[in-house]
Amino acid sequence: MEPADRTAASEAPSSSAQEPSKAWAPDDAAGTPATGAADNRARRRSAGDFSIVPPPPAKAPLRVLFVASEVAPFRKTGGLADVAGALPRALARRGIDVRVVMPLYRGIRWNELERLEGAVPIPMYTGLTWAGVRMGRLPGTDVPVYFLEYNRFFDRPDLYGPPGQAYPDNLERFSLFSRGALELCKVLGWIPDVVHANDWQTALVPVYVDTVEWAKPLHRCATLYTIHNLAYQGNWESGALFITGLGWNHFNPGEFEHFGDMNLMKAAIRRSTLLSTVSPTYAREIQTSEYGFGLDGELAARGGDLRGVLNGIDIETWNSATDPYLPARFDGNDLAGKAVCKAALQREMGLPERPDVPLFGVVGRLTPQKGFDVLAHALDHILDWNLQIVLLGSGDGEAESFFSSVCARRGDKFRAYIGFQDGLAHRIEAGCDFLLMPSRYEPCGLSQMYSQRYGTLPIVRATGGLVDTVQNYDERTGAGTGFMFHDLYPSAIANTMGWALSTYFNRPAHITAMRRLAMQQDFSWDRAAEAYERLYLEAFQRRRGHPFGA
Repeated sequence: MEPADRTAASEAPSSSAQEPSKAWAPDDAAGTPATGAADNRARRRSAGDFSIVPPPPAKAPLRVLFVASEVAPFRKTGGLADVAGALPRALARRGIDVRVVMPLYRGIRWNELERLEGAVPIPMYTGLTWAGVRMGRLPGTDVPVYFLEYNRFFDRPDLYGPPGQAYPDNLERFSLFSRGALELCKVLGWIPDVVHANDWQTALVPVYVDTVEWAKPLHRCATLYTIHNLAYQGNWESGALFITGLGWNHFNPGEFEHFGDMNLMKAAIRRSTLLSTVSPTYAREIQTSEYGFGLDGELAARGGDLRGVLNGIDIETWNSATDPYLPARFDGNDLAGKAVCKAALQREMGLPERPDVPLFGVVGRLTPQKGFDVLAHALDHILDWNLQIVLLGSGDGEAESFFSSVCARRGDKFRAYIGFQDGLAHRIEAGCDFLLMPSRYEPCGLSQMYSQRYGTLPIVRATGGLVDTVQNYDERTGAGTGFMFHDLYPSAIANTMGWALSTYFNRPAHITAMRRLAMQQDFSWDRAAEAYERLYLEAFQRRRGHPFGA
């Protein structure tokens, strides 16, 4: 096997990379029975002997390799892990043969995983590298999860780097993982129909399928590349391209080159069969200069191949009628338990127990993306009103210090828990009257869906998935599931919270109706899985030139 840095010489020209190869056409002769055998079967059938007629072969399921750098519940830093842990479950329920690949990180319970025999050979720029493989399953399912074991790269305290930093060898780490995920298929003898890659960490997967796998079994695979957050693209200086194992000829404006540097996500956008992101509105937004982070032109050029599929949530875990973290259960028909949850949350957070004032919640990362820096400028004014606010989150040190100081000064109305606690997140979603999400941009968002499951009405900026999941309140009819604003200014946040506040006091029947409507919304992964299956089938047909199963 040639060293990986020489593979460019055997790659096909990029202009023909998406063309279906005739090498993958079925061998008609091999599947045609001899005439004599056919005549014999016909004579036996005419004699009434039907027992020997074999049943028609069962249709083979669609095979999908799902490649992600993090998968819940094994390791998680953000929403990607939730998607990777939930979507494959829903796909399997639809009869898809889906298999998940992720790195074997520190913190995963290695001893509970099955160690597979042998190792996976992975071509790297340094030569052939070998990685071990362990196997587990998504909890409660038969969906296999393969863990690529390479301790020098993945046995570390953090997935991508210490807080606020990145490991300097991340390009090498995730080049190995991306190439290794494909090599694993060969070792298993399992060739997928579709390879689904996610975010910058696996952006090289569709590139490898389209280049180094040329004229090999994996080249027939369709690729779907999902952008979960366009702000993180995998950028390196141009001289680092050799680490991917690809030749210098790939550093061009049609692949990796982007404003003089190397951009992994751009190459994936160019090379993938189809593209998707995590909400319909975000799919439109990222084709504009306001939200495109420099890749808006690339995405607009492939706008016909870009789809927005709204993420789902785990409706069993986030269920007000069964949630073990709550002091009382409730549903849309009987909201009495919600009042119990509100009182318990006020006590837990050290606020006065007041059923007569609305309780606003904030759950999320304290970063500029989430708009909490803008909220900070409005907070003192808002706290002069007849309300209470609880906050759960961590992130930027400056933001943590600010909200901690507000808690010390205005503790009668504002309480903060800096950090994260899963049970407390559930109790805030359930016990609050409103949930605030003033995001600058939000590819999909989860908290606004969680809150509606508990009858807690979201107050959101009209961006990304927030637009797709929240129905703005209509004062004339009382319809809606939340409150929405457009301009990200302190006054806009304050005015919209004031709008919710006046509705709470002056139109309580509308609040009750909105709660019940919110709790009826379908945010299940089954809905999303159906949309992804359609995407997989479309990608397959584009890659092969014929429908799946034809």
